[in-house]
Amino acid sequence: MDSHIFTSNKITSFPCLCSLIIPFLSLIEAQASLCRTTCGDIPINYPFGIDDGCGSPYYRHMLVCSDLGKLQLRTPSGRYPVRSISYSDPHILVTDPLMWNCQDSDNFRPTRPFSLDTSTPFTLSSQNDYLFFNCSEDYVIVEPKPIFCERFPDRCDSSCDSASYLCRHLPECASALTASSCCSYYPKATESLRLMLRYCASYTSVYWKSVGSTTDSPYSQVPEYGIRVDFDVPVTTHCLQCQDPSKGAGTCGFDTQTHNFLCLCKEGNVTSYCKGHDISRHKRAGVIAGETIRTVAGVSAAGVIGIGLGVWALKKVRAKAPVTCGVQSNENRIF
Repeated sequence: MDSHIFTSNKITSFPCLCSLIIPFLSLIEAQASLCRTTCGDIPINYPFGIDDGCGSPYYRHMLVCSDLGKLQLRTPSGRYPVRSISYSDPHILVTDPLMWNCQDSDNFRPTRPFSLDTSTPFTLSSQNDYLFFNCSEDYVIVEPKPIFCERFPDRCDSSCDSASYLCRHLPECASALTASSCCSYYPKATESLRLMLRYCASYTSVYWKSVGSTTDSPYSQVPEYGIRVDFDVPVTTHCLQCQDPSKGAGTCGFDTQTHNFLCLCKEGNVTSYCKGHDISRHKRAGVIAGETIRTVAGVSAAGVIGIGLGVWALKKVRAKAPVTCGVQSNENRIF
């Protein structure tokens, strides 16, 4: 779309018309550069995007970057602060402020079970361990796991290990619990987590952080509080070609209406790769990365002037009428 479509028209005789044209121009000039590559100090690379139309459509609206530069992960159970993202070992580390922490000691606050949308390529990492506190032994099997598994091998997975290493060595605060019981349990599904919390006072998640090479085992990992969420990277030939520096080093994105692949280039968006192709802006609503836009290709200069005259006349009639403006954001979007 020509970003100078309105520059040849004389509009100075209608003062209100400028306020109409300026928003149109800002929409027309939307480019691939609107795909932000960081949120705070966390890099945002493919397959993720914090601007609509960037990254992979499989992760659309999964990450949110606040005005203060704080990154959050959206799940059905809420929004969770993101501590870091690894793309070489694909995973996200998040924290849940409602989970138990060392400062709580024996005082347990109301919490909620962390959950993931099973329709997304996110999974709870097997490197997570979950500690439950003050569980009712009338409903939860709280026993040392090795002994219980020897006696009941068929029910071994259902026990909560009261003799686990993490319960005996709570990360960062080994002696935080003085009058409460602790057991370690890995839920097979979100429903298992919900059931456990019905009969336990609280819980927390501990993941095993790699700090050295695998040859250093068992000292190559240390426990830290947090939730590790693994993700898949959907790599396609189109995306690899788009990112190839010899082909223009574009940014992988998608059409927000059809979810079809788009290579986002500085000059516009194409369906293949930037270099050596005619760049043409997509004129369908919402396909420009970082913007949800209305189609303005059909708005002619004459039409804009007509709108301006109408608004000018309306102002004459309703000069004292209050003016209100609506602002739409992702806050009211149903997840």
